[in-house]
Amino acid sequence: MRALTVLLLAAAGLSAQRFYSDDPLESEPKAYPVKDAHARKLSDYYDLLNNQFRTVGERQPKKGEPIRARAVNTLGEPLQGAWWQKRHYYQRMSIEELKRVAPPEALPSMSSKWTVISAKNEGVTPGFTILDANKRMFYIKFDPLRDPDMATTADTVTSRFFWALGYHVPHNNLVRFKPDQLELGSNVTLPDRNGKPRKMTRADLLEVLLKVPRAADGSFRATASEALPGKPIGPPRYNGTRSDDPNDIVPHEHRRDQRGLHVIDAWLDHDDSRAINNLDALVTADGVSYVKHYQLDFGSTLGSGSTRANSPRSGVYFFTWKSSAKQLFLLGAVPPYWQFADYPKYPSIGNFEWKVFDPERWVPEYHNPAFLNRLPDDEFWGAKLVTAFTDDEISAIVSTGQLSDKEAEAWLVECLEHRRDKIGRVYFAKVLPLDKFTVEGGELSWVDLGASLKYLPAADVSVQWFNFDNSSGARTPIGGQTSKSIPAVASGYSLAQLTDRAAPSHKIDVILLHEGGGAKVVGIERYW
Repeated sequence: MRALTVLLLAAAGLSAQRFYSDDPLESEPKAYPVKDAHARKLSDYYDLLNNQFRTVGERQPKKGEPIRARAVNTLGEPLQGAWWQKRHYYQRMSIEELKRVAPPEALPSMSSKWTVISAKNEGVTPGFTILDANKRMFYIKFDPLRDPDMATTADTVTSRFFWALGYHVPHNNLVRFKPDQLELGSNVTLPDRNGKPRKMTRADLLEVLLKVPRAADGSFRATASEALPGKPIGPPRYNGTRSDDPNDIVPHEHRRDQRGLHVIDAWLDHDDSRAINNLDALVTADGVSYVKHYQLDFGSTLGSGSTRANSPRSGVYFFTWKSSAKQLFLLGAVPPYWQFADYPKYPSIGNFEWKVFDPERWVPEYHNPAFLNRLPDDEFWGAKLVTAFTDDEISAIVSTGQLSDKEAEAWLVECLEHRRDKIGRVYFAKVLPLDKFTVEGGELSWVDLGASLKYLPAADVSVQWFNFDNSSGARTPIGGQTSKSIPAVASGYSLAQLTDRAAPSHKIDVILLHEGGGAKVVGIERYW
């Protein structure tokens, strides 16, 4: 089935016809049933070393035409489906929707005790898995003892941003409970000193709780992450495809929803954005089983490092030969840029700032092939999603973290606003930042994102119209047509080439289909 799919796609590529009657597509085609997806594990250390010291995935060529993003429609938008959905940028969400107020079924029921079915007592921030009164599974995660609010706020807030940005995420919600809310399951084990499993006792459970912050009233604050539907089958990598998923035909390093994720992760300082912190699950909808891809584990964002404040050097690689050699040669005389960051002392946030933040320099902890393959149009896509959040919307989402230190909360909001603005100014300047193309009153209309958000002066745009041959791709100039007014074309396609007079290499081709006496936008191609 997989080979047949690839052959069909290849045949479509050989056809000269560029647009079809159903363009632009909104969603992925109906999924092929997945029957034999196998659970897989990915070693954290192997993933680090493999990506740090090897060239993983197909990279952009050093010369010639770049590899543009795939898994997009003719407008350049990712297809909705197993990886991503259109949300806030495309259809404005209300404050309540952005806050993703949890319905009762997304919270563990407090009507009776929670049954602990597994636990982790090692490490700085232990946790456990519970079943509530309705036999629903939740992962209970805490803050480190010396940094109350930090990891739980990051997990709660960032999951809401990712949801609004269109990614699939679990329900992560703050809960408060007292020790008597917990009862121990009958077959729970813990490793002994020799690593052999032994039966967990009530004393072990209380010992777990001694390692996490406790409120004055004796209650504990945690995030309850509802178990995802379906069968977990391990993490998706940021390169290649799953051989057991016939629907996974685009290498992940060439997906726009993965390349553009670099901009989003930079905004939220999700430097722990590695494959092991994502999850594939085999789910069933309308009688068809398919693989759905989730982003999760957001405890190491927004200044938090999950178990401690994030490193002051967040946003740079663990190691590169070039930077190491430079520091060795100069004997540390020229400090790296991140050392100039000034982090206020907010234990409930960790290390988060905006003044030194540079979205062009920011990188995760080690090489990510999808991020390294990004092009200016991938960055533009990520930036338009990030800049869609207003100050009030950012403040509302941050409030869901319920930070007890309101001064720290204000700082977090300030940082997100300024980091958003830096992203807009940097990435909108790399292309002609026009979007949301429509036909209104016989004219081609658009939104200048750089100007409307006050990041850049209004673009000085020239317009040239062409007749467009959908079979050959040939374009023939339409004389005298240099305004937004759509030329009279009886049927077929026309093309408007928009050029930024201040940066002539920044162009957009907008293709329109004329039929039934009207016209609609069916294609967009960006150049820089």
